[in-house]
Amino acid sequence: MTYITVAVYAVPTSNKEAFVAHSKDLTPLFIKHGALAAVDAWGDDVPEGQTTSFPMAVKCAPDETVAYSHVIWPDKATHDAKMQAVMAEMQAASKANPMPFDGQRMIFASFQTVVEA
Repeated sequence: MTYITVAVYAVPTSNKEAFVAHSKDLTPLFIKHGALAAVDAWGDDVPEGQTTSFPMAVKCAPDETVAYSHVIWPDKATHDAKMQAVMAEMQAASKANPMPFDGQRMIFASFQTVVEA
């Protein structure tokens, strides 16, 4: 079964164009290294919560928008074998095209798929 990596982060709303440009340059690196799909998305309907929420999780400020990414890997073995290479290329590329958000507030995790439809 596939293996999924997910990230959520707060991006200054004024940086939307920079976020899109950064994503267009760097998201394809996942495919280059064996991912089946890679998606970056701009928050559209991301409600504030009372107890917990995406905005609360990334400490989203009023002038920021929550963004989301996911990568679908064919399996955990591919993820484990390729993720370090992806991150190394991303860090190198980010020198010329820096992340347009505070990476310290990004939350991310990987998940084993249990059901696919």
